[in-house]
Amino acid sequence: MHKAQEILDLVEDPNLLSQFKRVVEFHGFPTAGAFIGIQMYNLSKKLLNFSDDRIYVVSETYNCLPDAFQILGSATTGNKGLRIEDAGKMAARINPWAPAGDNIKGVRIILDPEKTVNYPLLHAWYMNTAKISHKDAVTELLKAGEDVYSYEFIGVIAPAKPKKKVELCETCKEPFIQQNGEKKCLACSK
Repeated sequence: MHKAQEILDLVEDPNLLSQFKRVVEFHGFPTAGAFIGIQMYNLSKKLLNFSDDRIYVVSETYNCLPDAFQILGSATTGNKGLRIEDAGKMAARINPWAPAGDNIKGVRIILDPEKTVNYPLLHAWYMNTAKISHKDAVTELLKAGEDVYSYEFIGVIAPAKPKKKVELCETCKEPFIQQNGEKKCLACSK
């Protein structure tokens, strides 16, 4: 049996399996990190009671986790629904869409090492203290459910969408989106 299918076969809940399959198709392999993203997405949805319409996410890692928010929450870098602030943490800040300037409730969720310690294989995978397979880590994540996450509610001011101003770079003569009145594109200003 193919390793990827072995990992997918661990998931018995049909809704969770459907989510995992969708994320895996995009991500390329059923990783523990992608599964953590799915669990964080589901927890944030429960905590904030948002619909699937539009969410905003700040992922604190580039690794695996944000892919779940792209597929399940339609939060992408292209639609400005996903930002990466790489702090190397398995954490994300999530909030539902709101009109610009509104103060809305969001949540920051982290895979908590004080809680993963109760799941030794998951903890060893997370802390990188032993070579643990994604299959074993996902098995532990399924056992743990929401018990390995900590969260705090946060206030978020919904940002205004800035008006796009396109200029021609005075050096290379190519159009670029001007941010702060600059006359050169980023590549030429370096």
